[in-house]
Amino acid sequence: MRSGYNTRQYIESLLKIKDKNGDIISLLLNHPQEKLYNALATQHRAGKPMRAIVLKARQEGISTLTEAMIFKRAVTTPNHKAAIVAHTEQSTKSLFEMSKLFHDELPFDIKPETRNSNAYELAFDKKDGEGLRSNIVCYTAGGRGIGRGDTIHSLHVSEYAFWPDNKKDIFAGLIQAVPNNADTLVIIESTANGFDDFKDKWDRAVEGESDFVAVFFAWFELDEYRMTIPPEFELQTSGRYGNEVQIRNTFDLDGEQMAWRRWCIDNNCDGDLTLFKQEYPATPEEAFIATGLSVFDNEKIIQWLVEARKIQPIAKGHYEYKKTYITANDIEYKDIAWVDEPNGSVTLYEKPQISDKGKAPYVIGGDTAGYGEDYYTAVCVNNITKETAAVIRRQTWNDDLYADQVYCLGKDYNDALVGIETNYSITAMRELEKAKYPKLYLRDRFDTLTNHYTKALGFETTGKSKPIIIDNLVKTVREMPEVFKDERTLREMLTYVRDPKTGKTGAEEGKHDDLVMAEAICYFISAQQQAIWIAEEVKEEKDFIERNFNVKPKEEGGLLEW
Repeated sequence: MRSGYNTRQYIESLLKIKDKNGDIISLLLNHPQEKLYNALATQHRAGKPMRAIVLKARQEGISTLTEAMIFKRAVTTPNHKAAIVAHTEQSTKSLFEMSKLFHDELPFDIKPETRNSNAYELAFDKKDGEGLRSNIVCYTAGGRGIGRGDTIHSLHVSEYAFWPDNKKDIFAGLIQAVPNNADTLVIIESTANGFDDFKDKWDRAVEGESDFVAVFFAWFELDEYRMTIPPEFELQTSGRYGNEVQIRNTFDLDGEQMAWRRWCIDNNCDGDLTLFKQEYPATPEEAFIATGLSVFDNEKIIQWLVEARKIQPIAKGHYEYKKTYITANDIEYKDIAWVDEPNGSVTLYEKPQISDKGKAPYVIGGDTAGYGEDYYTAVCVNNITKETAAVIRRQTWNDDLYADQVYCLGKDYNDALVGIETNYSITAMRELEKAKYPKLYLRDRFDTLTNHYTKALGFETTGKSKPIIIDNLVKTVREMPEVFKDERTLREMLTYVRDPKTGKTGAEEGKHDDLVMAEAICYFISAQQQAIWIAEEVKEEKDFIERNFNVKPKEEGGLLEW
C-alpha cells in the first residue's frame, strides 16, 4: 500500500518510539536526525541511489531514524526487502524491537498484516501469500552468508566500526545484493573505533571517491547534551579536560554544554579525554585515534581544521597547453590556459600576487607517485606569507604529464622556485630543465669520482634529509597552523606517525603522506629563495644559478648532472 504521506510526515505523524524514560512517544526528528534526513532527501530528489555513511557521537538517534525510514519503505512498498545488520546480538534484538514497536503502534486502518516469521523478521504478508510480500530482517554481523543470494532494497549497517575483523568481506557480500538504482537506500553508521575499514570508507566518501555522502554529527549538535552549570564552575586552559576556553571559542559553545562535557568526561569516560573524543567527537578527525605516535601537533591541527573547512578554493581545474619537443633536450610550451574542472587535479587558493613592490616569490615542492598507490603531489606556497597558494594532487598519471602541470603552475605563480623529489624518478625535473624552466632547486651532491660537491637538480629524500625537512614542517605547523589552507593536507598530517621501534616517520598503514612530503620539501627549499618581493624577473637559468650559488653546473649531454 502506498502512503499519502512523504517520508518525514509519515515518521512524525505515525511512528512511536520508547524514550529514555520508557514512555511511548511520537518520533519527532531532532537536529542530527534532520541533518541526515535532508542529506538523503537531496540525493533522492536528484534521482540518485540514497547512500550515506554517518560518523556520530553516542545516542544521537541515528539508528532510530534509519529504522523509521526503512520501516516506512517496507510497509508502503510491495515486494520491498530490507536488511538491518548490527554488531552484537543484543543490538540486533533492540533494533528488531524498535521496528516491531513501529508496527504495533500504527493505526489499525493502515497497519499491514504480518504472518508468522523467523526470529528477528517482520514479514508483511498474509498467510495465503497475498499482500505486500515485503519484509524487514535483522541480522548480527558475523552470521553465515547474511544477505547473499537475495535482493535488498534498504540496508542499515549499524555500528560498522565494531563489526568482526572480517567486516570488509561481510559488507562486500551485503552491498552486492543492493541494486544500484534510485529507489534503494544504504546507510552505514557508527561511532569510531580506531583505524579500520569504517575509517577507510569514511575517507573515501569525504574525498568524493564513492557515492556515499559523508555525514558527521558533533556531540554538541544534540540539544540534550547540556546541564546546569555547577557553582564556581570555571573553564580551564590546561589539564585533564584539555583547553576548555579554546574549545568553547572554537565551536561557539555555551556554559551548559561545557558543564555537560566535563561531567561526561568524568562519569561516562572514566576521566579519559581520549575516550571522550572517540565517543563524543567535536570533529571527524577527533573521533579517529591513530595507532602510531603522532608526529605533528594533532590537537592544533584539529582545531585549525574547523577554520580551514571554511576556506573555499578560488578555482579547481587543470592547465591546457601546446607542448613541442624541438629537440630531444629542448621543450617548448605555448598557449597555456587554465580550465575550470570541479574535480580537477589543481586547486588554487590565491591568485599570483603582483603589486607596485614587484612580484611575490612562490615556492613549489613536489613528490612523484613512486610505486604502489601513491599520489603525484605538489604544493605551492607564497614565500612571504608562507600561506598555501595552490595544490596539485592526482593518483593515476605519468611523470611527464605531472611535470607539465607543475611547469604551468610555476610560470603562473611568478616563476616559482620548483623542487621535486628525485628518489624514484628524475623525469619530472628533467622535463622542466628541458623546457628551460627558470628557477629549479639545486642540492649539493657529492661526486665520488672527483671527491667534490657538485650541484644537482631536485630534492633527494634520505635517512639524513627526511628528519630535517619533517622537523622543519612540524615547527611550521606548531607556530603557524593558519598558513595551511588545504584540508586534505591537514588530514594527512593527522595520520603521519612515528614508529616507536625504529623512530622512522611515515603514513599510518593504509594512508598516504604524499602531500605531507610535498609540503616538507616546499618549506625546506624555500630557504633557497629570498622572501622578498621580486622587483626584477630572472630570465636566464644560467644567470639565476651563478647569482645564487656562484658555481657553474657540471654538464653531461647538455643537461645538469643527475
